[in-house]
Amino acid sequence: MGKRVLVTGAGGFIGGFIVEESLRRGYETWAAVRATTSRKFLQDERINFIELDYSNGEVLQKQIADAVEQMGGKWDYVVHNLGATKCVNFLDFNRVNYEYMRTLVDALIAADAIPDAFLLMSSLSVMGAGDEKGYTPFTTKMIPLPDTRYGVSKLKAETYLQSLSGFPYVIFRATGVYGPHERDYFMMMRSIKAGFDFGVGFKKQMLTFIYVKDLASAVFDAMECRTTRRRTYIISEPRAYTQKEFRTLVARTLGKKVVLPVRCPLWLLYVVSVIAGFIGKLTLKPSTLNSDKYKIMKQRNWACDISDAVNDFNFSPRYSLEDGVAEAIAWYKQAGWL
Repeated sequence: MGKRVLVTGAGGFIGGFIVEESLRRGYETWAAVRATTSRKFLQDERINFIELDYSNGEVLQKQIADAVEQMGGKWDYVVHNLGATKCVNFLDFNRVNYEYMRTLVDALIAADAIPDAFLLMSSLSVMGAGDEKGYTPFTTKMIPLPDTRYGVSKLKAETYLQSLSGFPYVIFRATGVYGPHERDYFMMMRSIKAGFDFGVGFKKQMLTFIYVKDLASAVFDAMECRTTRRRTYIISEPRAYTQKEFRTLVARTLGKKVVLPVRCPLWLLYVVSVIAGFIGKLTLKPSTLNSDKYKIMKQRNWACDISDAVNDFNFSPRYSLEDGVAEAIAWYKQAGWL
């Protein structure tokens, strides 16, 4: 048996593929879930499930200590993929994206179960808007200036790891992740199939993507390489695309010959986002459109410099956007989504 791996947020879109990649590499794989977590995409009988209570440090420490005793040793790798992308307020973002991670890290330390590598799945959103005139790509040397509540909560989690002397963290700032099971990009593809491509603003926007299988593979490539400890990486395909390029590619894959691009002015998107966010607060249900989503959709430059990942652990995405979209669409069709 290979190394032991713990994956938090295993029931989510990205988490399921990380679990799949861990099994593919022959690792003893533990999926951290909650009692209410769907296990629809966690059907492999080799998966070891564990329920963890991130809201209570003492309970979590005991759960980890019991698991370590049961396994006869600690996890070699921990992939912290748990996170929230839509919340009603900042307190919820802070609790899930920062406090839960801090509680987990503190519990691992207290239980004498510090792994050889602890990978935090952060986000490119920690960087903020960036250069929207010269379109300079984001690099890890730039100072993060998040302009969303989500980005701030992720940066707090990063900063806590960096404050721990000697803790073997690896931080991934991933760009837009797409692939089977994912719903946001799926909605864009479904719209294109219907003959419409909705965009916002009239200024050029450069988009970047990473196929979920490439991201999952990079997770393990990074953890298996000793030079990555206490370093941060931007994870993306090596090039950026315009929305027209994305639309054309998806339409061609779907066999759609005519797609009408529809542009929404930023002021109108802002008004709709404010109203939707207000309704979300009243109903205590996070809205798809909100102030965070507005800033993300408004952002014009998502171009990335991935040279650190290339140099340190030979990061090289196997899927081009064309190949990834084709595989994703094939899955959506087979699953009856498209």
